Amino acid sequence: MKKLFFILILLLNVALVVAQRSNSEIVLIKNIKLIDGTGGPIQNNTTVLIEDGIFKKVFNSSDFKISKGVRIIDGKGKTMIPGLVGVHNHLHIPGNPFLGEIATKLYLASGVTTIQTCGAASPNKEIEIARKIETGEILGPEIIPSGPYITGKGGNPNMIIPRNEDQLRDTIKFWTDKGAKWFKVYRNIEPEFLKIVIDEAHKNKLKVTGHLCSITFKEASEMGIDAIEHGLNSVSDFRGEKEVGKCSGSREYIDELDLDSEEVEDLLDNLVENETVLTSTLSIYEASVSSRSIIDERSSEIMSESFRNNFKNISNSSNKEVSKTREKRLKRIMEFEYKFYKKGGILSAGVDAGRHVLPGFGDQRNFILLIEAGFTTQEVINIMTKNGAIKLGRTDIGTIETGKRADFIILDGDLEFDEKAIEKIYKIYKNGFCYDPDSLLKGLKGKYGNL
Repeated sequence: MKKLFFILILLLNVALVVAQRSNSEIVLIKNIKLIDGTGGPIQNNTTVLIEDGIFKKVFNSSDFKISKGVRIIDGKGKTMIPGLVGVHNHLHIPGNPFLGEIATKLYLASGVTTIQTCGAASPNKEIEIARKIETGEILGPEIIPSGPYITGKGGNPNMIIPRNEDQLRDTIKFWTDKGAKWFKVYRNIEPEFLKIVIDEAHKNKLKVTGHLCSITFKEASEMGIDAIEHGLNSVSDFRGEKEVGKCSGSREYIDELDLDSEEVEDLLDNLVENETVLTSTLSIYEASVSSRSIIDERSSEIMSESFRNNFKNISNSSNKEVSKTREKRLKRIMEFEYKFYKKGGILSAGVDAGRHVLPGFGDQRNFILLIEAGFTTQEVINIMTKNGAIKLGRTDIGTIETGKRADFIILDGDLEFDEKAIEKIYKIYKNGFCYDPDSLLKGLKGKYGNL
């Protein structure tokens, strides 16, 4: 009986997958506003042909022949963008080490077709769910899984704290063999151990990112780290009285540092020259600014009651000065990222889900915050798609161009003039398969945050 029961459950899961996506088909989208992810001009009244899961043709002409069996979508009044590539998109939140299919469906329903998890609290489960999505057993974005966090003495005891060089090399080999593609070092990592992580990862064609403190951005960049997370909020280069190799020193720089100073210019130039990717995580920082903090209706519906109750008073902070300070810091973080991008730096983005910021919904919020930071619509899409692909070392995703994988979103509205259109998803396509956002979200109400 038990065997029969598990077979029935498997068949039900397969049926759900089939019900929520159609077969990869020949699709022709006409009269659509196209923001292709390259950072180039927005294209109006564009036609895009998708066949065999790739972009077959992208052209600005209505002169085409339609063969039988082609599904036609009239894009009038809609916007087409690449699937979002979220590169700080965990499958865990504080207090819940693995969100599983809840997070993966939230990401996909929000138009995030590829994620890099940027550190795993449950690496075995993360690698397994990545495999299940790849084989079509469950729904979700393509997942680029991470190994466990690696920190140093005095760091979080739930992370890997290397005892010696041999143990660290063995740990990296173990998780590489398991299927991890990235390693993330955390605040207390010692310089000599970071160098080993980078060397071992690169030897195995894997990559390394960091939420830094003990090591400065400049030091890590010159060691060859591939990416650094959180921008100005985690810079330790300008900490007062910082000890070399230790997470120490004061943080006055966050409020007082002249962002037009020569030392900031030199750091940004160094990062650009070394092609070190910076990852923007504005939505999670904004969640700490009480004057800005609200739970939108969509998030409220997805949250469990007990989880939602944690945030009853988030916008009613009694300390208005703290809120003002954090608001100013948010603006400075934005300015730092803007300067880096305008210098030619590779700025990517991810939600870093936590607090009341949900997977996927927080990625959409990042779009609005990057617009607030001064970027144009096409620059933000470039940051959130092509630059994410660059961070991953991928050339098959991230833009809508002939020959690339057909990962894209159709938005019900004009994103160029209505930033809120990023939330109005009509359809999501991943690898040529069509997904309906409402169907993906339907079974999630009241479940987010349950242990």
